[in-house]
Amino acid sequence: MEWLQDAHVWELVGLVILIGVLIWLKVPGVALNALDARAAKIQAQLDEATRLREEAERLLAEIKTQREATERQAESIVAMATEEAKLLADDAHVQLEEQIKRRGQMAERRIALAEAHAAAEVKSAAADLASQVAEAVLAARLAAAKSDPLVDPAIGQIAIKLQ
Repeated sequence: MEWLQDAHVWELVGLVILIGVLIWLKVPGVALNALDARAAKIQAQLDEATRLREEAERLLAEIKTQREATERQAESIVAMATEEAKLLADDAHVQLEEQIKRRGQMAERRIALAEAHAAAEVKSAAADLASQVAEAVLAARLAAAKSDPLVDPAIGQIAIKLQ
């Protein structure tokens, strides 16, 4: 009976009783159920994470495709804008050349008109001067000869014709 006085024996007896009470209260089942529930919850979270990852990868692939399409469209727009700018520049150059040509023609017409006007003024001034000279010459002749041999008989003939 010496073994009853040994502390290790009583420790073993207490441990066996504790294990027995825990089994009788169904603690291992509850612990296993809690662990199974926890494992199921973790598995659901892992499944959700996997699903989200797959969805994110799918969205990333879509975004990459959209980005590539957008880049191609942007390149196309830039190429079209460059071509349009070139066409507009060429058109502006042609219009500028036409405008310069028209203005040159207008300037030539104005110059020709000014030349014609100046020539008319010179002719008018020359005619005025010629008439003044002719008047002076005639006045000098009339002053020199009191009667003109052609004018006197002509006046006489007019008198006869009028009667």
